[in-house]
Amino acid sequence: MLKNIFKYIFIAGMVWFVIHSIYITADGLINTQQNADLAVVLGNKVNEDGTLSPRLKARLDETIKLYRKKQVKEILVSGGLGKEGYWEGSEMKKYLIENKIPSDKIITDNHGDTTEKTVINSVRIADSLKYKSIISVSQYYHQTRIKKLFRKHHFNNITSSSPEYFEIRDLYSIFREFFAYYL
Repeated sequence: MLKNIFKYIFIAGMVWFVIHSIYITADGLINTQQNADLAVVLGNKVNEDGTLSPRLKARLDETIKLYRKKQVKEILVSGGLGKEGYWEGSEMKKYLIENKIPSDKIITDNHGDTTEKTVINSVRIADSLKYKSIISVSQYYHQTRIKKLFRKHHFNNITSSSPEYFEIRDLYSIFREFFAYYL
């Protein structure tokens, strides 16, 4: 009897994991067509030689597309100090400037070393600028949790845009996001 209860709990947990994973994947792959005041680009690894990881570069390239299509007025790049010794926000800003984004249209947050810190800092900055809408730019599997955190911090006009960048590591990331979403 007890063995059957654990079996059903395990099966229910697996079903919930699959449904949640399908949902976050679908949610993250739907890029907004709406305009927003601010694009918030979440940081990622800067390599030891100072180059951007392919994942981070893809996020920034997606942001450049949004800016050039006039979907966003300004860009906030947010990240922390990586173990490689680079401030992610500063490196992202350099990349955007190299790609012809005016520096006065880029806001740098080097204190967003977690997803929630980035969200908190973004909401504070958006409020100070009287901005009412944000597009989150990150990998597709990350977007559902990001939007949940924005709503948790009382910013509801949040949409998302994700780059078309996929790698085998996404399987681990989807698994991780399942647990991170509920913490």
